[in-house]
Amino acid sequence: MPDNESVAATLAEGILAGRSRAIARGISLVENDDPEAGSLLKLIFPRTGRASVIGLTGAPGAGKSSLTDKLAQVYVDRQQRVGIVAVDPSSPFSGGAILGDRIRMPKLAMHPNVFIRSMATRGNLGGLARATTEAVMLLDAAGYDVVIVETVGVGQDEVDIVKTADATVVVVVPGMGDDIQSIKAGIMEIGDVFVINKADRDGVERTQMELEALLELAARSDGWQPPIVRTIATATPPVGVEELATAIASYLECVARHPETRAARQRRIMERRLLELIRDRILRQVWQRELRDGWLEEALERISNRELDPYTLVDDIVQKALRT
Repeated sequence: MPDNESVAATLAEGILAGRSRAIARGISLVENDDPEAGSLLKLIFPRTGRASVIGLTGAPGAGKSSLTDKLAQVYVDRQQRVGIVAVDPSSPFSGGAILGDRIRMPKLAMHPNVFIRSMATRGNLGGLARATTEAVMLLDAAGYDVVIVETVGVGQDEVDIVKTADATVVVVVPGMGDDIQSIKAGIMEIGDVFVINKADRDGVERTQMELEALLELAARSDGWQPPIVRTIATATPPVGVEELATAIASYLECVARHPETRAARQRRIMERRLLELIRDRILRQVWQRELRDGWLEEALERISNRELDPYTLVDDIVQKALRT
């Protein structure tokens, strides 16, 4: 057996047994696009599809981290194993995640039934890191009952979470009417549950009315009417978080009652994911080949000197890829 496959098999065994170190190493392999990552993912894929994946998204400053912390605690108190994938902005120096959720969630970080991983976007748009989906798969295969994905919080383009989550929670805060208007073009369509966090602030009634008005304009094919839950995640004890967990459970139960809708959604998600994987693989191979041959460097110099236009360059690259 080739080395990569034997290493992947050993690592997969540790992940399926729920060992934290194996899970952490597996996610690192995927993040770094290690040659062993492909073999590992092939081995664990048949053991996925059992966890409930919950996505938390919304504008920066909405309190997603605090809400993630308290929501995860609810599931832990119910004797469930919880995985948390927190997607953070990238450091401009190291490329790693700037914020550390083990610091922001100190109580959960030490709990034996909780696994927390921060992932850097590394310039990836859409609110998720490139390897977020694979990280969720690894936690799913490791036997975690619930996996919470906290997105980076980039605004209305942050819709990639629907490719990963079974239920998407959109978090807003009072006093940001312009923000409510700005998210309606993107995030409003993907929300299964809406949360008004920091509900002790002034303007909560207005925010609720604005959300309700926007939701009335968005008809869903599955017949689900997204609830609006008010929370104060930083209160002692937290306010509304149990109600949020109940709302998420109600949505998941609704989906379970309509298996044909869920199957159609899963097919659409897998179609998008397949296209992404094919695109990334082809792009990586073409890019590496051109860099190795030195052809790209020469072409870029010609473009800088206006001796070649980029459109002709793209045509040449595509033609070369089709011939190989």
